[in-house]
Amino acid sequence: MVFKNPKTDKWEVRCYYKNYKGERKQKTKRGFRTKSEALDWERHFKLQDHQDLDMTIEDFFELYKRDVSHKVRPNTWEEKEYIILTKILPYLGKRKINELKVTDIFEWQREIQSLTTQNGKSFSKSYLGTIHNQLSAMLNHAVRYYGLKWNVASKAGNMGSARDRNVDFWTQKEYQKFIEQVADKPQSYYGFEILYWCGLRIGELLALTPKDFDFENNVLKITKSYKKVKGKDIVTDPKTPKSIRDIVIPEFLAEEIKEYLASIYGIKENDRIFQNSKSYFRHEMIRGSKAAGVKRIRIHDLRHSHVSYLINKGYTALAIADRLGHEAVDITYKYAHLFPTVQTDMAKTMDAEREALLDECEE
Repeated sequence: MVFKNPKTDKWEVRCYYKNYKGERKQKTKRGFRTKSEALDWERHFKLQDHQDLDMTIEDFFELYKRDVSHKVRPNTWEEKEYIILTKILPYLGKRKINELKVTDIFEWQREIQSLTTQNGKSFSKSYLGTIHNQLSAMLNHAVRYYGLKWNVASKAGNMGSARDRNVDFWTQKEYQKFIEQVADKPQSYYGFEILYWCGLRIGELLALTPKDFDFENNVLKITKSYKKVKGKDIVTDPKTPKSIRDIVIPEFLAEEIKEYLASIYGIKENDRIFQNSKSYFRHEMIRGSKAAGVKRIRIHDLRHSHVSYLINKGYTALAIADRLGHEAVDITYKYAHLFPTVQTDMAKTMDAEREALLDECEE
């Protein structure tokens, strides 16, 4: 039912629906400026209530959001929603989800691949793969729970690879040049020291409190992650269960952190020790790398730098994965090119053992 409220001079919609228990409920939406806006909202709501796939992708997204957004971390949903709202709905949003064809996906892929960043660069293969995966995930949801016949995005194939991102990093010498240039700001210096020498994610760094440091054993406990979502400070569990971990820190870093904590007036054990944003550290990386004359890398690449440092020191993928909160197979896959002698050593071992066996058989 659509009607005009004489008190507010605005249009309202009143609909009835059944919840998951089969109970009849009322839904009221107020504040429409025109009757046509109210009728349009009523039509969209009824489509979703009846779970009728004769609806647009734009309408289905509201169902998808309702079903999925509360099941993932807030920052994860924010990233998914941003891609859907900017890279999918503007191009496919008005198309009926049950009429979407593989050729439509091909056309959409061509359009997305023609887009560029603000710097005029093409999107990376990994980012293109991520965009495609968001569309595919939404269509998979429709197949699994709403009776869509098939996922045409899956049939069309990915336009990139979510795992094809180049691993960029600084050598220890490059990092040392950089850190000297940001030492004038304590938050920058100590923040980057922890990121580089512990291999933390930026969200893990921003969530740190004095309580997370056990200086008696020089252990840093990673139990949470921080991100600002739509202006709100959100502290959540780390990215994966394996991300909850203890990191043994070197003595020099423990002393630096003690020095930093002592300089923060009135800090309590559960207060965040870095009240900065990810954007702050991003700008500091640009400033420091430019001043140091080293190549510019992303904040997350400091984590890659930590891995490359450990690989160079001869530590195994299993040991490194445990420190970073990864699966060993992920380390092996992503950083395989940084283990340059492993394949050669394997082949040499096979040669030597086979030759020894043949010699033994001849005797």
